[in-house]
Amino acid sequence: MCLLVQDNNGRCVMDLLVNLDVDDLEKAVGFYSSAFGLKIGRRFGAFGVEMLGSSAPIYLLVKSSGTPAADTTSQRRDYQRRHWTPLHLDFVVDEIEVAVQRAVLAGARLEKSIATYKWGRLALMADPFGHGFCFVQFLGRGYDEIAE
Repeated sequence: MCLLVQDNNGRCVMDLLVNLDVDDLEKAVGFYSSAFGLKIGRRFGAFGVEMLGSSAPIYLLVKSSGTPAADTTSQRRDYQRRHWTPLHLDFVVDEIEVAVQRAVLAGARLEKSIATYKWGRLALMADPFGHGFCFVQFLGRGYDEIAE
């Protein structure tokens, strides 16, 4: 029994959607369009925009700064990059320097210089809303270079 969706080969698969809270929708649309080349899919009034062009659609959702993050916590939304989150997005690119430059020009911050590892190159970034993300440029066999 498949609790997910079955693909054409009968395998259970799951579609992934990415939701990002932002406090300024048009600024977010401009950033994700300029930095990553994403295109607007659908608009959901003044409350959200679907961005297409990656392997998973990215939904930019307006949530004002200072509003409760959830009913089960006292934590409030804060779009300053004063926090660390264990979840972030990795964007796989062919040319990491070009991707970093494009993102910085669109308003991102390079938080750590590009580092090279056996599997590839990595740039730690933050978008204008405090969300961490990385650019990854695979080298050789990518993660298979270190897989056991």
